[in-house]
Amino acid sequence: MRKLVDRPRRLRRSPALRNLVRETKPSPHDFVLPLFVSEKIDQRRPIASMPGVFQLSMQGIVDEAQRARDVGLQAILLFGIPEKKDEQASGAYAENGVVQKALRAIKRKCPEIVAITDVCLCEYMSHGHCGVTRIDDDHFHVLNDETVDLLVKTALSHAQAGADLVAPSDMMDGRIGAIREALDADGFDQTGILSYAAKFASVFYGPFRDAAESPPQFGDRRSYQMDCANADEALREVALDIEEGADIVMVKPALPYIDILWRVRERFGKPTAAYHVSGEYAMIKAAAEKGIVDERAAVLEIMTSLKRAGADIIITYWARELAEWTRN
Repeated sequence: MRKLVDRPRRLRRSPALRNLVRETKPSPHDFVLPLFVSEKIDQRRPIASMPGVFQLSMQGIVDEAQRARDVGLQAILLFGIPEKKDEQASGAYAENGVVQKALRAIKRKCPEIVAITDVCLCEYMSHGHCGVTRIDDDHFHVLNDETVDLLVKTALSHAQAGADLVAPSDMMDGRIGAIREALDADGFDQTGILSYAAKFASVFYGPFRDAAESPPQFGDRRSYQMDCANADEALREVALDIEEGADIVMVKPALPYIDILWRVRERFGKPTAAYHVSGEYAMIKAAAEKGIVDERAAVLEIMTSLKRAGADIIITYWARELAEWTRN
């Protein structure tokens, strides 16, 4: 008979020892808090499909940025909801657009927080698509180059208003290189680019479209967002964005694409972000409300898995709570 001591053994650890030897340890510095600022309200407005998340007024966005800083978060991601929309997304790049005003106000109150801005046109387009469109014979097309021109104007206006990082989320071809060139030419060579490099056409964006008031009025976004079945294409998209000058690359959504996250981090070794999106958030909230899962335990497990898979940065609507949970 073999002796027990000859067998490989897994150490039965006390809680203190488990924490000491834990390989993956999320911290407040890993998380970025998405915030929605609206020109149309003067007090915060709850988002029904995202319990605990709100559209914020101009004063509200400053207060939330200060609260984020005070709990130990280093960065926020801003989305804007303009008073009016049009087919040129003029509110996206207006000098006194909603995000531009919010940036200036935030930087006056807490200049140390990293302000990231979503650079896309869907919130500002009357039709809800991420670019300039043309309709031929009942088929719509997003015009890539015309859209990139507007994205460049938007990114520049954000940098001028105080953005530390601009985050193009449109998935147009060539937009990273065009934005990098324009930022450098205008003296913003220190403004970074966080690229939504592998953004998939996903069913998990629904609650966000409620929050940002940006559902497409016709068609869908599958012509310019990625097919959920394509992993090699995702790697090619990431490689192109890095070549064009992206400082950080993002995979979105998070959990359904954790294999992509792992492959991106392993192959390119660049700072890598994952966006745990609105639908993922809403599912856990619903499950917790029904008593199916413990919310805190489920969220910590998910975030640990994303960091374990290679995420240096995790954008999540639980960022404030996670700052406290991981610090404690």
